[in-house]
Amino acid sequence: MDFGIHLGTRGCFVARENVVTIAQRAEALGYAYLGVADHLVVPPKHGDRYAYTTDGVWPGWATGECFDAIATLAFLAGCTQRIKLLTSVVVVPYRPAVLAAKLLLTADVLSGGRVIAGVGSGWMREEFAALGTPPFEDRGAVTDEYVRAWKALWTQQRPAFRGKYTNFDNVVFAPKPASEPHPPIWVGGESAAAMRRAVQLGDGWYPVSNNQSVRLDTPDRLQAGVATLHRAAEQARRDPASLDIGYLWFGPPVFHPERAPGAPRQLFSGSSADMLEDAAALEEAGARHVILYLQRSTLEETLEVMQRFAEEVICTV
Repeated sequence: MDFGIHLGTRGCFVARENVVTIAQRAEALGYAYLGVADHLVVPPKHGDRYAYTTDGVWPGWATGECFDAIATLAFLAGCTQRIKLLTSVVVVPYRPAVLAAKLLLTADVLSGGRVIAGVGSGWMREEFAALGTPPFEDRGAVTDEYVRAWKALWTQQRPAFRGKYTNFDNVVFAPKPASEPHPPIWVGGESAAAMRRAVQLGDGWYPVSNNQSVRLDTPDRLQAGVATLHRAAEQARRDPASLDIGYLWFGPPVFHPERAPGAPRQLFSGSSADMLEDAAALEEAGARHVILYLQRSTLEETLEVMQRFAEEVICTV
């Protein structure tokens, strides 16, 4: 198992020097992945409930700050040498298929083949409207079609694709990705539709721990989710072992035990020995990569927790 960090580009992490510092320190400390969240425009009024907090409020609404995820990966490509660069996750319908394929290709080539395309279909209806995307209700079908179009562009010498939402024929799309045959695609989401997408189109599944409707916040729950994914793969006549499993633990390590009344200890809380047990249990459940949301309110606090977790857990796994 290896570990990475998820970065929300807001607060102190909209400053160039802080983003560079986080990326380079993560690489030096042995983190394998640097994930970047994706939003383009944040409407001040919102009606959609955010699935990954208990109160349904997305943390980014407080400021509305965000960077383009793929542009950020291209920037990070020039700041780092080894760490994998992950969209965590890119909202596929936000960008025309050909444009997104070229942006991901550019970041992949400039990074020497270090890009992983984490993908999702999105959830913020008002953001879809502001961007003039295909209808919000079609976002699942759009995501499937665009990912198929990306693959055609990345792998065919004279790409051609005909769909409901995007069409092209006999175009030159060069250079090809540094990753072969293309950047790995990790499909985000915990629903049955997300699992189907992972099986049909993905190289891996990338669920989040704390979806309030589909909670995967314990090793047992993750293991059950992986088992469901594998059954779907078998039904589609795909080898379940061909699907990579990334897991986003949507919180920072806490170096004292945390538990709700009557509940087991929260993952990645307690001593370093506790956290090593958590890592082993998640690996047994099927996770190959664990991405942690380590971000705190200041750069200094974030660096402190990054370093402690690296020294006490990553270096001893």
